Amino acid sequence: MPASPFRNVLFCLLVIGAGLGHAQNNLPQLSAELAKNFTTQDTLFNQPYVDTDEWRDKPLRHRYVHGGFKGTGARFSFYFPSKEGYQGRFFQYITPFPDSETLSQGASGEEDKIGFALTHGAYFIETNGGGRVDFARPESRDPTIGAYRVSAAAAQFSRVVAVRIYGGKRPYGYAFGGSGGAYRTVGSIENTEDVWDGVVPYVLGSPMAIPNVFTVRMHAMRVLKDKFPQIVDALEPGGSGDMYDGLNAEEKQALEEVTKMGFPPKAWFGYKRMGIHGFLVLYQGVVRADKAYFENDFWKSPGYLGANPPASLLKARIQQSSTIKGGISMGKAVDLGLTEPVSPTERGTADAAWKAIGGVEGAMPVAFQLTDVLPEIDFLGGDLLIRSGAAAGKSLQITKIAGDKVVLGPAEAAVLALVKPGDRVEVDNSNFLAVQTYHRHQIPGKEYYVYDQFRDKDGKPLYPQRPMLLGPVFTRGAAGVLPTGKFKGKMILLESLWDREAFAWQADWYRSKVKENLGDSTDKYFRLWYTDHALHGDVSIEDDPTRTVSYLGVLQQALLDLSAWIEKGVAPAETTSYKVVDGQVIVPQSADERKGIQPVVTAKVNGGKSAEVKTGEPVTFTAEIDVPKAMGKIVAAAWSFEGSTEEIERQSGWNFETSGIFPVACKPALTDKEGSRSTVRTTYTFSKPGTYFPTLRVAAQRQGNDKTPYTRIQNLDRVRVVVK
Repeated sequence: MPASPFRNVLFCLLVIGAGLGHAQNNLPQLSAELAKNFTTQDTLFNQPYVDTDEWRDKPLRHRYVHGGFKGTGARFSFYFPSKEGYQGRFFQYITPFPDSETLSQGASGEEDKIGFALTHGAYFIETNGGGRVDFARPESRDPTIGAYRVSAAAAQFSRVVAVRIYGGKRPYGYAFGGSGGAYRTVGSIENTEDVWDGVVPYVLGSPMAIPNVFTVRMHAMRVLKDKFPQIVDALEPGGSGDMYDGLNAEEKQALEEVTKMGFPPKAWFGYKRMGIHGFLVLYQGVVRADKAYFENDFWKSPGYLGANPPASLLKARIQQSSTIKGGISMGKAVDLGLTEPVSPTERGTADAAWKAIGGVEGAMPVAFQLTDVLPEIDFLGGDLLIRSGAAAGKSLQITKIAGDKVVLGPAEAAVLALVKPGDRVEVDNSNFLAVQTYHRHQIPGKEYYVYDQFRDKDGKPLYPQRPMLLGPVFTRGAAGVLPTGKFKGKMILLESLWDREAFAWQADWYRSKVKENLGDSTDKYFRLWYTDHALHGDVSIEDDPTRTVSYLGVLQQALLDLSAWIEKGVAPAETTSYKVVDGQVIVPQSADERKGIQPVVTAKVNGGKSAEVKTGEPVTFTAEIDVPKAMGKIVAAAWSFEGSTEEIERQSGWNFETSGIFPVACKPALTDKEGSRSTVRTTYTFSKPGTYFPTLRVAAQRQGNDKTPYTRIQNLDRVRVVVK
């Protein structure tokens, strides 16, 4: 590119670190110069502009460029490291829902996506996907815009900016995203060419995941609500191992059904906090798509649970009339404990993005107070049917009832504006109960093997079937198209074995689609790594840290391994060895057999998985830690012997070594020359009677770096100690 006064100014800005003031003065020229060199086949996103160009010091020194595409609501944020720290690549985060281009700002520790990119030779990209989706009217926009078109346009334009700043050749590009972002990441690389060189989707569902993973789970939550303590205990170390013991016929069927569909049984420990999760934003869409099921068939037609309802279903139903007393704003709802505020950082995560969708921002109410107190039932969701007033005949989704108050889900502002004090309403959860067995009437093809439980010996469905499969419709809405397994580039897919929202077998489903496409060449372009003890959320701590670990370190290492695979030809760790049995993904016990990159921990107390001791009696704890060969060294190990975690809230940047929950650090003793196997041994004395679950939590790091907050691959194991 020939020298120009503009380029000289830009170079000076880089050298002296100029501030916002005179960088902003050059923005019109910057936009014009950059747009001139930008080409794309997408006629909607072909006019980029820049409205911010400044140096920032947090999370560390970088150049921030913000802009969008003229005539659209699409916005992007680019974060460029110093020229000395740049290694010719970008990492692009694709959020679960189109939302904001600044969601990743403000994170800390291993949750800091921007800091991770900047410290690993990459600039970071985030877009708003074209703007937030109105989940009260999700059909109002072309799904391909948020699915991949905005992401692709921003990635392509970022290369123009990067070459202008750094010079050199085309930067390598890598996208990553989880949950809904995983659909969008897969859809992005499958439906574009020469935009991304590789991708890392994580906690991916299948085209039959929505709404079925939620409906089957909610059915089990309703039926088993009083039996979860004994189910959880049976699966703990030293438990009976028989989670069906003591269940009646209805309860046993519900537990078998949800387990064979893929829900990980050991993840039921969080039954009190799980809620309906992302189904919050799906419920109204299901009802709109199949009104006949809810208005007629479920409660009236043979073969549906509601036509011959068990006592538990009738007991859970509410149909109560009342009158609107007044609206409740977001601030007051938070003060009353009806809802919780959601930070921008949480809105961009795989597990919490859906939380930002409920209610309407601004002055509109997010809850209503009624004139009548509602009965205390196990309420998971329902509808507020408006019987009089300007909004008569409309309905609003309810996510919670508490005394005389109802909390709203996604709502149309136009409907909310019509609801006034004095309007007659009815609280009705009939549709929400009906949806909980909807999966029985959605039997797909044989490749979805978890649905075999709903077929007879001749392969015919046991239950009446609906005229349309809704899963592919919802998936197409998220990814623009259905996943095919056909892509150009390389992919490392990450899945969690304890995922309660994206059941683990679904990664195997996608792997099978890739194998159909690539055949014997699959391993040249694709890897699948399972992470044990990990849930759905891409956060440092999502739930009880004595039971679960974060997969963030695995994600970060996967991005680095993907870039080395593409840029240097260094093949990453092999796909995890596994098998799928009755909906459950089973992995080998040893790290070398399991493969992937996660260490394996095997803890024992007095030589076994459980022990009964007396107060004041020394107890011996041992553990074997096994890291897959060439996958790093253990850099941290610590015990939690009797710390309670019931009241722990999720903390950004949480670290188990400094949390106080794992107070007894230990240094593993190496047992092999390669440094991949080690043992720990310690004693502890309990001073009070009770049942304890001591836990050893460890972290491995590829280079053995115990200082970095990134690429720490974690795992844990626990034992049971009964102190008399």
